Amino acid sequence: MFRLVTLNLNGIRSAVNKGLLPWVDSVAADCMGVQEVKAQAADVDGRFEHIAGMKGHFHFAQKKGYSGVGVYARKEPSDVVIGFGVPEFDDEGRYVECRFDTPHRKLSIISCYFPSGSSGEERQQAKFRFLDVVYPHLQRLKGEREYILVGDINIAHKEIDLKNWRGNRKNSGFLPEERAWMSKALDELGLCDVFRRLNPHPEQYTWWSNRGQAWAKNVGWRLDYHLATPALAETARSEKIYLDQRFSDHAPLTIDYDFTL
Repeated sequence: MFRLVTLNLNGIRSAVNKGLLPWVDSVAADCMGVQEVKAQAADVDGRFEHIAGMKGHFHFAQKKGYSGVGVYARKEPSDVVIGFGVPEFDDEGRYVECRFDTPHRKLSIISCYFPSGSSGEERQQAKFRFLDVVYPHLQRLKGEREYILVGDINIAHKEIDLKNWRGNRKNSGFLPEERAWMSKALDELGLCDVFRRLNPHPEQYTWWSNRGQAWAKNVGWRLDYHLATPALAETARSEKIYLDQRFSDHAPLTIDYDFTL
């Protein structure tokens, strides 16, 4: 069994201060994708490059205290790809791909942090540009290898994926164009929303606003995903959103797959 976790940390130092490391130890994951590391190599080296027997492989943003993604892996990858070749977004530290290739299989685990557009129109336009350029990249990759992309996609796909969907139809994260991108990724590109394949139930959220009493009232959004190529998605067996502790404004999502690296 292959256990894969995704978690937007909202700052690795902050998450560690909130008790992240004992939890990661207890989960015994094979890989963990993290987003919003909000650190540089100098902050991670000697402190966070190894967690629970896994080695971290990172894509840091040029801007300090911003974005940044990583894949922690128990097994050494055959290759690590930093960024996906678009300077605007590679400068922001949004994509790292660990490849675990054998003579019989080409397989990637990707941690990706899609931009948020909630701070204003300028960032929303950047988000649309990101969606436009990451789609053909994922399409090309699917023609070459199997993969699971985990990360904070910053899109709630359907009405079931957020509590107050009626009031958010004109807000970033639930805009028609964003939802259409997700539908296209699933229906035309052929990726699988693995969590939804396993869990069709409402009120399954991974992010809660810090405003009001969103967490206490479970007024949340499902923004964190495992998007897998079909053969890998078929091997998914169980899912869990961990809610017993809070390391971030996001919750960890763990999925077990019936294969080994």
